[in-house]
Amino acid sequence: MLVAIIIHAIIQEYVLDKINRKMHFSKTKHSKFNESGQLSVFYLFSFGWGTNILMSENFLSNPVNLWEGYPHTLMPFQMKFFFICQMGYWLHALPELYFQKTKKEDIPRQLVYIALYLVHIAGAYILNLNRLALVLLVLHCFVELLFHVSRLVYFSNEKRQTGFTVWAVLFVLGRLLTLSLSVLTVGFGLANADQQVLDLANGNFNVLFVRITVLATICVTQAFMMWKFINFQLRRWREQAQAQPVKPKKPQAPKSKSKKDKANGMNGVSSNGADSPRSKKEKSS
Repeated sequence: MLVAIIIHAIIQEYVLDKINRKMHFSKTKHSKFNESGQLSVFYLFSFGWGTNILMSENFLSNPVNLWEGYPHTLMPFQMKFFFICQMGYWLHALPELYFQKTKKEDIPRQLVYIALYLVHIAGAYILNLNRLALVLLVLHCFVELLFHVSRLVYFSNEKRQTGFTVWAVLFVLGRLLTLSLSVLTVGFGLANADQQVLDLANGNFNVLFVRITVLATICVTQAFMMWKFINFQLRRWREQAQAQPVKPKKPQAPKSKSKKDKANGMNGVSSNGADSPRSKKEKSS
């Protein structure tokens, strides 16, 4: 956690602050740019490290490896260190709320964000579901990395919004894949395992109550993320609609008079301006 605080300060002072001085962002964009800059570095690091562990341990070669041999109480050093670093990073985000002088209205959102990460990572670590958690973390980090990089590009040039479209598609696919892997591992793989007893000494939590709790937590979290995603897309579409300039209406050309109107006009002129033969006789008499 202390190392994460130091790295956070180095990135902020020597990279992000220099870019902020050149770009002259507003206060709102300034805070969002700093957030995306910090998280882009973290997600890139986590995605690369997690992918390296998956490839070296061959967890992706066969999905059965996600639940076979549970409980997975023994882990390689780099895998254990990966989870410790993940929890250390999100714990460091708590004092960073003070160091970064986060606005009061943004603190509840940040606390929810941090709490969700800590609960899921620490829960998987304690319940020895580290293989499933590693796969889901790598998938999640890739999607989040794409979002924050797209937001950085958007701040540099607001016309570049292609990354948000790609991220929106991958976000939905990521949620579906997360639910599928969770149900496959917890709902089917562990449910058909031989050892289905609660054994705290050996780290076995493969009982019905724990499995239902894990699946319910994952489903609720994915539903919450989809709800936030839909609200974000609606707000983004609304802002785009308001930003489009309203085209001024072209002045309509005067309509040409119809034959009927011309005839009426001639009759009016003849009745008002010219005297009839009868009136001429009356005048002469």
